[in-house]
Amino acid sequence: MAPQHLPETVDTTVNGEAETAQPRFRLQDYALILKPRVMSLVVFTAFVGLLIAPGSIDPRTAFVAVVCIAIGAGASGAINMWYDEDIDQVMKRTMRRPIPAGRMQAWEALTFGIALAVGSVFVMAWLVNTPAAFLLAVTILYYVFIYTMWLKRRTPQNIVIGGAAGAFPPMIGWTAVTGDIGLGAIALFAIIFLWTPPHSWALALFRRGDYEAAGVPMMPVVAGERETKRQILIYTALLVPATLAPVALGVSGAIYGIIAAALGAEFARRVWVLWREDGIETSKPLFLFSILYLSLIFSALIIDKTIFIPVL
Repeated sequence: MAPQHLPETVDTTVNGEAETAQPRFRLQDYALILKPRVMSLVVFTAFVGLLIAPGSIDPRTAFVAVVCIAIGAGASGAINMWYDEDIDQVMKRTMRRPIPAGRMQAWEALTFGIALAVGSVFVMAWLVNTPAAFLLAVTILYYVFIYTMWLKRRTPQNIVIGGAAGAFPPMIGWTAVTGDIGLGAIALFAIIFLWTPPHSWALALFRRGDYEAAGVPMMPVVAGERETKRQILIYTALLVPATLAPVALGVSGAIYGIIAAALGAEFARRVWVLWREDGIETSKPLFLFSILYLSLIFSALIIDKTIFIPVL
């Protein structure tokens, strides 16, 4: 049975007898349950989708759109932490989070998450446009019900199917400008969707013990290291050409194409090293590089937008 973590409390004395108060309110913990690291990547990719979309949007509306996407992502994270309280207590990577550490009650995270989710969708529809608000609502519901509640604990394909939730933000940003989903938005979606399995399985390889203890059927736990590395190879082979789709569609030009090709070659090289060598030793460097890789791919889209050189 998982160890129970007692809430941090404040002791008071009434008529000479000690009383135990409720856990202290900590603003920092409310920020932590929003998963700020994940949120930062969501905000960045959403901003890029908004920036490179055809058409124009006034700065105020653009700011509101990005804030709504950030809040919606945070809401998903808070509800995820409410639902995953039991496994978060077991995993070393998550046991210090506010709920398993006892600094926050699970129902507080749920209430906070629902309020943020409803508010972000409503404001997006009111101040930006309805299609973007619809996509934001789909993203939140997909992450909570399809990934968190259904897939995560049932199948090693959890992050493949569930990864779609993390791929929606640039599409939402694009739609905030155009009012519809274009091929360019789908290309950005595909990049993140195909990037998610190599990124997540690299993490799962060196955190395998955590997932085993929590009973989460990640690929290394269910299929073993060799099959996980094979799947990473397959998705990388799909990812690298997918990053060149914006060039083929005319969304980006030569500068992005050159940078994306170079980054893809380095990513593929690191995945090949993972395949050839011990997965435990090489998976963490690949995981860390994968974060940098996606950030640089989307940064290249911004650079290309600023200095556009068409492909001859």
